[in-house]
Amino acid sequence: MGHQVTVFEKNKIPGGKISELRMGDYRFDTGPSLFTLPELSAELFHICGENINDHLPAVRLETNCKYFFPDSTTLTFYHDKEKLAQELRKNNIEEESSLFKRLTKSKEVYEVSAPVFIFTAFHKLSNFNTPPYKKILGKIFELDFLRTMHAANSRDFKDHRIVQIFDRYATYNGSNPYKAPATFNMIAHLENNIGAFFPEKGMYSIVSELYKLAVRKKVQFRFSEKVEEIMVSDNKAIGLKTSDRQELYDLIVSDVDVRYLSDKLIKKHPWRKLLKWSQPSSSALIFYWSVSKEFPKLDLHNILFSKDYEAEFKNLFKEKTISNDPTIYIFISSKIVSDDAPEGCSNWFVMVNAPSDQGQDWNKLIKDTRRNIIDKINSTLSMDIEKYIINEKINSPLTIKENTMSAFGALYGASSNSKFSAFLRHPNFLNSIKNLYFVGGSVHPGGGIPLCLASAKIVCEEINTNK
Repeated sequence: MGHQVTVFEKNKIPGGKISELRMGDYRFDTGPSLFTLPELSAELFHICGENINDHLPAVRLETNCKYFFPDSTTLTFYHDKEKLAQELRKNNIEEESSLFKRLTKSKEVYEVSAPVFIFTAFHKLSNFNTPPYKKILGKIFELDFLRTMHAANSRDFKDHRIVQIFDRYATYNGSNPYKAPATFNMIAHLENNIGAFFPEKGMYSIVSELYKLAVRKKVQFRFSEKVEEIMVSDNKAIGLKTSDRQELYDLIVSDVDVRYLSDKLIKKHPWRKLLKWSQPSSSALIFYWSVSKEFPKLDLHNILFSKDYEAEFKNLFKEKTISNDPTIYIFISSKIVSDDAPEGCSNWFVMVNAPSDQGQDWNKLIKDTRRNIIDKINSTLSMDIEKYIINEKINSPLTIKENTMSAFGALYGASSNSKFSAFLRHPNFLNSIKNLYFVGGSVHPGGGIPLCLASAKIVCEEINTNK
C-alpha cells in the first residue's frame, strides 16, 4: 500500500514462535509443524507480483497424521477419503458414514463462520450490517456453540478412538475439548477436507521466504532491538521507545502477546483488567532429539494417545501439571526434508501439552515427564529409543515465555474454554487509541499460522480503510 515499513524484533532472527534449531548435522523446526490454508501465504506473494511456488513450494500430505492408541490400534488418517474408509474398515472402526458426515458438517460451519469469525474485524460494529453477519444470524444455532467439542463428538461417534481424534483439534488453539464450544470442530475441515501441507524445505522456510520477500519490498528489519514502550499522546499511538532511542511513526502494528503488551508496553491499556481474567491457553514441553536411526513405522506427524484424555486435560487446566500418561506428538521433518538429518538418521520433535507457567517446579516436571515419554514411546512402538538419542535440547513454558514474551508461556494467548471466548478475544484495533493495530496469535481471530495471517489481512484492510 505504499507505506515505508520498519520491523522491530527483539530476537536475532525473524519468526517468533516459528524458529529453527541446529545440532550438528540435524535441523529442527522448533514451533508450528502443520501448514494449512497455504493460499493465505500465496496471496502475500501474489500481491507483490510473485508466485509462491518459485520460493516456497509445498506438498499436500497423503497422510494427515498417524495415530497410535493404547489398545494397540494404529490408524493412518489419509487425506484421500477412499483410502481413509479402507483404513477404518481394516481396523474394525464402524464410523465411516459418521466421520464423513462430520467432515461435511465441519465444512459447512467453516464456510458460514469464517467470513465473520476469521476474516473480518469481529469487534467492528459496522461489520454487523454486512451480508456475512446477516447470514450467520439465520444459522447461529448450526454453529453448535452451546455444546462442548467432546459432547458433540461423543454423540456423533460411537467409537472412542474417533472421539479422541476429533477432541484433539481443541489443542490446535490450546484449549480443552471438554470445555471449548463445539464450533471449533470446524478445525477438522482445514486439515482433512482442504488438506495438510508441508513446505519442501521445512516449516522455517515459511519465515525465511517471507522475510526475503519483505526485504525485496524494501522493508527494514531491526533485529536484537526490543521495544520497551508504545508511546501514546492524545489517544494516538505516535512512536516507539527502545532501550537507547525513541522514534515517531504514523502507524504502529503490534505482534506482541497482548498480556505482555498491556502490562509492559502501553501505560493505560483499556483491556488490562479484562485480560487478567482470561484463562491462559496451554503451553508445550518439547524435546528435540538427534536420533541415529530411521523408523519406517512412523510418519511425518504421529500421535500416541493417552488412556484417559479427560484426566489429561484436567491435569493441564485444573491441576496445572502434566499427566503421567500424556498424549505424545512426534514430528519428524526429515521424512520429507532429507537434509534435516544425516542418512539413516532422523530428527525427532517430541511434544506434550503442558500447562501455562504458574510457578511449578519445572525441573522436576520436565524430568518426570521425559521419563514418562520414553516409557510410553518404548511400550507403544516396541523400541528402546534412548539408545538412539545422540543430542537433546528442551523447550518449555519457561523458555517459550522468555523467547517470545508470551505471558505464562501460553502458546495461543487466552484459551477458548468458553462459549464466549471469541467475543472476549483482544480486537485488532482499539477505538480509544488511534493509529495502533494488533496482529498475531494472542488477538482475533486466534493462534496458528492461518489465523495469524488472517489477523494481518484484517489489519491491512483496516489501515487501507482508515487512510
